[in-house]
Amino acid sequence: MTIAALIVAAGRGSRAQTRPDDLAKQYILLNRTPVLLHTLKVFLDHEAIDIVRVVIHPADECLYADAIKECDGGGKLLPPVHGGGSRQESVHLGLQSLANLTPDQVLIHDAARPFVDAGTIARVIAALETSPAAIAATQVADTLKRAAPSGHIAETIDRQRLWRAQTPQGFAFSSILEAHKRAASAGLATFTDDAGIAEWAGLNVMLVQGSEANVKITTAEDLQMAATRLNPTSGDFETRTGTGYDVHRFTAGDHVWLCGVKIPHSHKLEGHSDADVALHALTDALLGAIGDGDIGQHFPPSDAQWKGAASRLFLADAARRIRERGGVIINVDITLLAEAPRIGPHRQAMQHVIGEVLGICTTRVGIKATTNEGLGFIGRREGLAAMASATVRLPASP
Repeated sequence: MTIAALIVAAGRGSRAQTRPDDLAKQYILLNRTPVLLHTLKVFLDHEAIDIVRVVIHPADECLYADAIKECDGGGKLLPPVHGGGSRQESVHLGLQSLANLTPDQVLIHDAARPFVDAGTIARVIAALETSPAAIAATQVADTLKRAAPSGHIAETIDRQRLWRAQTPQGFAFSSILEAHKRAASAGLATFTDDAGIAEWAGLNVMLVQGSEANVKITTAEDLQMAATRLNPTSGDFETRTGTGYDVHRFTAGDHVWLCGVKIPHSHKLEGHSDADVALHALTDALLGAIGDGDIGQHFPPSDAQWKGAASRLFLADAARRIRERGGVIINVDITLLAEAPRIGPHRQAMQHVIGEVLGICTTRVGIKATTNEGLGFIGRREGLAAMASATVRLPASP
């Protein structure tokens, strides 16, 4: 009996990215190790798995090579193959690449589920002794509501027999390959998992107990939680704090951008970008926490491409730099110094924007404002200033 594991890592992971040039989530570092390698090790270390193949995006050859450079694979790891334009196509291509090896069974697993455990894998394999297909899953614990078009509750769904599908999903190899071929020939390309294709092809699929810990990393916040879970209090991490300060003068206009929110005002702030003084200060605070220069170094005002740019792009870039170092943003805090406009009515919207860009809860975003009691350039309403601080947890450096 030969069992293959097919790890699907060809996706772009756009919901976990805060800007287009972010790394795909499977290559982001968690505790100094790419997400993909965390996942791979579980399957390579499992005694029942004979061979492992990863399906990657054609543009990720170098990223993949770098991710596995410290992994010898124990003789199990095959060269990667390229995926397609959808998960379904990528799996099909991966299965085809294994056909000449004629495995008896195959486990298909998402690279973005790094917390799968050996017990879950073993339960799926055991179920394949009596069923042509089996998937890890957990029973739904929350009360489910169906929404009406108006946004009101239309009905409550009986959750008693509802399960949340996970991976790995295991199959008799020849059966799932044939099911994928049939689906492709029929022009069906909207299946969200391989169990769905198996069901469509008439295979009986067994549900086996998965694990609540076997979460799929989908969003930037998922990445933050995954990093925390891997090392919540480890001495291999250190906490750093960065600060930032910025000021912009007023000029003719009818609004200001503050913390990513457009606020009507008698003037606008002068600057090369959108002159969001708060996000500029916060970007510098984050960069300071990791010792990576400042906003002017990475986004110089002499560069025409940043003319009128939204400052949330600068903030997202700082967050990306932290994630790529295996870091986690713990909290951020901003103080705006202004006689006007009033900040209070916009505070929640500001917290939402910053939380979304950084991938953290709004409860970790502090926003305060104070006047200058009529003193100085702020008191004379000539401009605005902002101070910011950021706390970041990073892998400890020598």
